[in-house]
Amino acid sequence: MKNRFLKSMLFSALAGAMFFTSCSDDNNATDTTGGGDTSTQDRWITVAGALMQDEAGDGNGGTKVYSVSKTDAKNPDVTIDVYENGFPVPSNRTARLQSSVDGKQLFSIAYTGDNGGEFSKYNVNGAANFTPSDVVVSIAQYAGTSPRWAKLFDGDKTGIAVNVTTPVVETAEDNSYARTRGTATVLALDLQNSLISKYKQYEIPLTAEEEAQGYHIFRLDAPVLNKAGNKLIIGTWMRKTDPATGTNQNGFPRIGSKSVVVDYPSLENPTVITSTVGEGDTSGYRSFNAFLAGDGNIYQATQRGTNGSHILKINQNNEYDNSYVFSLDAALGVTGSYVDSWRYAGNGIAYVMYTHSGTEQGYVARVDLNAKTAQVVDLPYDPQLDFGQYQGFVVDGDEVYIAVTPVGKDGNIYILNSRTGAVTKGATLKNKSGNHYIGVY
Repeated sequence: MKNRFLKSMLFSALAGAMFFTSCSDDNNATDTTGGGDTSTQDRWITVAGALMQDEAGDGNGGTKVYSVSKTDAKNPDVTIDVYENGFPVPSNRTARLQSSVDGKQLFSIAYTGDNGGEFSKYNVNGAANFTPSDVVVSIAQYAGTSPRWAKLFDGDKTGIAVNVTTPVVETAEDNSYARTRGTATVLALDLQNSLISKYKQYEIPLTAEEEAQGYHIFRLDAPVLNKAGNKLIIGTWMRKTDPATGTNQNGFPRIGSKSVVVDYPSLENPTVITSTVGEGDTSGYRSFNAFLAGDGNIYQATQRGTNGSHILKINQNNEYDNSYVFSLDAALGVTGSYVDSWRYAGNGIAYVMYTHSGTEQGYVARVDLNAKTAQVVDLPYDPQLDFGQYQGFVVDGDEVYIAVTPVGKDGNIYILNSRTGAVTKGATLKNKSGNHYIGVY
């Protein structure tokens, strides 16, 4: 790999310079699956709002956050106005946010612009009081200014950022098309000490036949740690080059859904696994897209497929279980289902934000991963409800907190009980023209 030795030296110097010992409170809450293994009484509930830039709902004008107690979050008589009263999280476009299990810390990576790729950590103190840590870590040198990332469910210890450089067309000696590849980065962030703990870069080949046809990995996203704690599963967004022209091919024939598996914590030995059930991408968009469930298997959503979204199963051998077939089209009785965002809630239950053919508005479904069923959650739906940029869910014991606001209209926090299916209206979310709330943390 070009400049590998130089990059290694730069990494060593940077990691040493950034070493920082956190002075925040110890986090005793544990959650290995994302399913709310614990319930924290004094948890802060942080809501995030995305500001419009050029068009209503584009969410590209920045991010503001505001925190309240659980009691206030559950009270519909409480009004939260993040746009007037919130804390602006530094980011040129929408900040990519994660929160600690107990809600007392907020983690952010700025997206694009001069500070793109900067990791920041904040102590959450209520209202607009977010105290930044003393260290801001830039990962842009390794993962670019627009990295994708997710927090692992390992006690808030680690975040994994991933990126693929713009794929480049390569030709054979006779100048005929050979393949298209980019260089992938997988980088581990120590969330508590605010430093880069490890990174690896490599090309990730597909099969010779797939590459000859022009298929390649365009984007990586949504990493998740397996039950054994020795492998990361990373979602992919696939594209295809037209071998005859060397240009990007739209409307290409889909092949089986793919994920990249790397050793953990070394981040080495990338391999590609392929599903014969789904043919959509597995990268998600701005949120988690795969979860380790209580049964020890990983469940992963697909997007951009030709037959609607599926939930795929990856077993404890880190391979797709192709005997598990869960079509959201079939479960919901729709066509063209598309998972915008989703979250595992525990005990085989998940909540899915989705849209489908014939409409652009968003819906929420309660999904049973074991029975492979889905039911629409009883919420006040609106044609302007759009979950396309939705990022954050809070899972606290049996309760799942979500923000439901149509673009430019007021809405509410809703608390969904994953065991009973009950829905409770919480605090009112004051909106502003063109804006929408994109998460609860």
